[in-house]
Amino acid sequence: MAHRLENQINELLESVISDYEKGRDIDNLNDCPPPNKEEVIKTVDKIKNILFSGYYKSKNHRSYTARSKLAAQTEEILYNLSKQIANVFRYLPQNAGATEEQLCEQGENIALEFLKKIPAVREMLQNDLQAAFDGDPAAFNKAEIISTYPGFFAITVYRMAHELYLLGVPLIPRMMTEYAHTQTGVDIHPGATIGKSFFIDHGTGTVIGETAIIGNNVKVYQGVTIGALSTLGGQKLRGTKRHPTIEDNVTIYAGATILGGETVIGKNCIIGGGVFITSSIAENKKVLGKYSKVEYLQSSDDED
Repeated sequence: MAHRLENQINELLESVISDYEKGRDIDNLNDCPPPNKEEVIKTVDKIKNILFSGYYKSKNHRSYTARSKLAAQTEEILYNLSKQIANVFRYLPQNAGATEEQLCEQGENIALEFLKKIPAVREMLQNDLQAAFDGDPAAFNKAEIISTYPGFFAITVYRMAHELYLLGVPLIPRMMTEYAHTQTGVDIHPGATIGKSFFIDHGTGTVIGETAIIGNNVKVYQGVTIGALSTLGGQKLRGTKRHPTIEDNVTIYAGATILGGETVIGKNCIIGGGVFITSSIAENKKVLGKYSKVEYLQSSDDED
């Protein structure tokens, strides 16, 4: 019995190994395909420790001063992020033939540029935090928002990832926002352009596409899609504006769907829950779905 099972396992292994030899995209046998997703996620959490130092204290550092703690955290992020950026650049066609030293220098330079953006990112997050607090009467205080609100966490990760996206780093920004997606149900592409004081209330199921442009003081509820009207063109659509523009001071209620690169929602609009929009809306408009009529059916008990 054992001998027969061993033979079957050997035959199975030979079949799978031979299948790896077909040279397809799925046949990559690298032990650790760069960049390392787990390391990227760890780096996101470490950056979060710097963005909100008083709220997320690292157990690994026993520093007695803010400067020494920040120095230790920054050096750790710089080392790890540089390594991951160098790894992903190694596989870009334009870097074919680049030496290890050149790749490491390139990764380090970009990681440094990213870290220089932290004060600006923190300022954006302060505005987002204030918008969340002002817009949600259920918020007990701002610490609650930072520590528990899924929408705020998703925005925080997006703000990080967007800066790396702007620096021309492939793949890693998407890994970052997909990490937030798995944690919160909020799917924001790192390429989206989002202005100041952005608030996602509840958040679950919210989707914001790569070429979406969102202005200042925009509030979005759960289940909102700001997406492409059609992706039938596939890769031919790369580089085109496929997602809507949402101008300043717009509120979009739960379950609304807004599609299309030419679709513009004007300033100060209110978009009602569950509506489906594929064309532009002028400024200062309310767009409401038609309410369904509710009918109460007589129960069997009432018939008696």
